[in-house]
Order: sequence, then structure tokens, then C-alpha cells
Amino acid sequence: MVLSCPAHGDAWQDVCQARVNTPVSLIRKCRAETLLCFSLVLFTQWIFAAVVDVAPGRTSLQTAIANAARGDILQLQDGIYYGPVVIDRSLTLLGSGNSIIDGAGKGRVVTVTAVDTIVRHISIRNSGIDLSEEDSGIFVTKEADRALIEDNMLNDNLIGIYLKGPDDAIVRNNRITGKTDLRMNERGNGIHLWNTPGSIIEGNHVRYGRDGIFVTTSNNNIFRNNHFQDLRFAIHYMYTNNSEISGNTSRNNHIAYALMFSSHLNVFNNHSIDDRDRGLFFNYANYSTVSRNRVEGGPEKCIFIYNSNFNRIEGNILKQCQIGIHFTAGSEDNQISGNAFIANQTQVKYIGTRHLEWSVNGQGNYWSDNMAFDLDGDNIADKPYQPNNLVDRIIWRHPVTKILVNSPAFKLLQWAQSQFPSLYPGGVIDSAPLMQNPEVKYHVNG
Repeated sequence: MVLSCPAHGDAWQDVCQARVNTPVSLIRKCRAETLLCFSLVLFTQWIFAAVVDVAPGRTSLQTAIANAARGDILQLQDGIYYGPVVIDRSLTLLGSGNSIIDGAGKGRVVTVTAVDTIVRHISIRNSGIDLSEEDSGIFVTKEADRALIEDNMLNDNLIGIYLKGPDDAIVRNNRITGKTDLRMNERGNGIHLWNTPGSIIEGNHVRYGRDGIFVTTSNNNIFRNNHFQDLRFAIHYMYTNNSEISGNTSRNNHIAYALMFSSHLNVFNNHSIDDRDRGLFFNYANYSTVSRNRVEGGPEKCIFIYNSNFNRIEGNILKQCQIGIHFTAGSEDNQISGNAFIANQTQVKYIGTRHLEWSVNGQGNYWSDNMAFDLDGDNIADKPYQPNNLVDRIIWRHPVTKILVNSPAFKLLQWAQSQFPSLYPGGVIDSAPLMQNPEVKYHVNG
């Protein structure tokens, strides 16, 4: 095989020519040196990569891929290319900004099956609509480790981007708009991950799908600085551990961050704005840290915690929800401190007989409705705070009793409980409530 050097300037030519003149014996010898071999392969691929212009109508995109060598850059000119397309070798598919791959409403538009593939700066549209076949704009298989999907526009696909099994993939700075002609539960997810450890999803904008990011059966993933709007869930975790969710913004979704059957998550600096039902939803989520997040704008519940244990919930701003935290179903050993409960209709809803302490090492939470004194000036209220009383419990258990909320009987019950704290039948107590609103301390995305 004759090797030649592409014209990339004098320095490039010098390095390239040196590689061309490397004896074959040296290449064979390096087989015994794993690291050297690996570096040599990558170096050779980089040196001999060809830039191939591809124009619509001249040849099919699939034919151009079949004729490409490993490491080549296929530079798509303006125009429409038709799928389905399968990238079965390591190369870069680079669009012009006006390059479109159209699936014509059938199957998967682009399928990636080779390691180190890059798909960048392309509009990809019109996949099929069969969820059982996992129809997608871009479908990345388990063979395609280290795939990079970047700066693309994905419109009118059932699933935007599906990572099914690759390690260390990156999905970055894409704009994904789902199918608006289907009902929400008939749509696919913007970005779907299954068993894709080490993958990073960052800087994407997702709108009009089922879930923005759905991940199941995976580990060591990072989801950061993404924006989600008009979805069911912004981020939906299932059976995924040791992962990070940070700097994301959810707006006008049903639920912002749903963490289910997962553990050891680090959830910080996320924002939920005007979401409908819940800002943060824990369901069998354990051993996780949830800090410096902000939920505001009137969801039914800022945080809902169901049967979740051993979590640290600290430094969050929970503002203007119908319920600040709804805590239920035997959740135990959670540390809750340093949070700000601001102007929620009900700060805490807890139905149970246990006493739950919501302060840690002498620091509790800020409660906007706590009319307390701080005579010693230590920023800790002089008396503990209990967000719910006996009347609250009666109303939660028997909603029809709301008609009696201003009755003399309920007033007497509230007075008696205030005079005799032992009447409290369990519940949340903050022994060190903060006097100052910590809201200004925490910076989160807006």
C-alpha cells in the first residue's frame, strides 16, 4: 500500500513523512509493547486521515462511508442526504451547518457501530415511530465506545439519541426537538442510555419528548448543564449508581429530576422552574447527596421522598410550592439541614408516628413562616420549629375535616398542643432552625 501525506502545512508534512518512512520492522516490534502500539495506531490514524468532500446526489452517503478508510473525515456539503446510514468504521461525519440526513419516517436515521466515531454539526430528522424497534435519530451500539455526538440538530425523531451499551460516549451541545404529533407517552426520550458506563451528557437542549434524559442499568455517568422543557421528566434515573447530575435546568415539565432505584448519586446546582408536579422525586434512592439545588414556581411538591434512605439533603432552596417536602413510606436516616423553605403553602407533609430530627451538628433549616426570636444572636432560633401540628394530621388523614379548620374545636386543639408539646404524636422537628435566609449563599443555574 502506498501512503501519502495530506497537505496540512510544512510542520504537518515533516511529521507525516517521518511516519511514512518508519520501518515495518519497528511496527512489528512494538507489538510487544502495548502502550507503544496503542499510541502508534492512534498516531498513524491521525496522520493519514483524509478529508473527503461528500455532496448530495453525487453518490449516496452510505457509499461514501463504505469507501472511506479508518480515521477519514467525511465533510458533508449543504443539502439533503437520505438514511438509513450505518457508520461501521471509525471516522468523522462532519456537516456544514446546512447538511441534513433525512430518515423519511423509517427506522433509525444514523446507526453508529464503530469505536471513536464522531458525528458533528449535522441536522438529523424524521426517524420511524416504532418504540419496539428503538427508532432513533442517532443510535449508538455497544461496539461504538468513545463515540462523540456533538453540535447536531435532531428534529422530529422518535428517540433523539440512543446510547445502547457503549462505554465513555459523549453527547454534547445538541439541540433535540421531539415529535409533537404524538401524545407525550407515545414519544421517545430525547437522550436514552442503557448500560453505558462512563458516558457524559452535557450542554444539550431537549424539548417535546417523553423524558429529556432517561438512563437505566448504568454507572458512572455525568449529566451536566443541560436544558429541558415541555417533557414528562427532565432527567429520569432507573437502576443507575455512582453518577452526577449538576447544573441542569428544567422548565415547564411534569417532574424535573426523578431518581428511582438508584444509589450514590451526587445531585447539585440544578434548577427546577415552573415544573408542574415535582421538582425532585426520590423513589428507592439511597446514599445520595442532594445539595444547592433550587426548586421554585409552584409545583405541587418541591421534593417528594418515598422509601429513600441514608441521603444528605442540604443547602437547597425550596420556594413557592404547594408542599415544600412530602416525606413518606418509611424513609429513614436522611440528614436534612441548611435548606430554605420559602413561602410554600405547606412547608412539610409527613404522616407517621416517628420523631424526625431535621438538624445536623447544630444547624437546621430556614423556615419563612417561623416567627421566632434569636436573643443570643447566633442565627439559631431560641426554640425548635415543628412544621406540622395535630390539626394538619387530621386534615391529611380525613380531608373532609377541612370545613372545620376555623372551628372553635380546632382552635382549642391547636392551643392545647402549643401549651403541651407532649401531645405531638411524632413528626418533624428542627431543633436549630436558622434565622436568616441562606438563599443568597447558593449559586445555581437560572
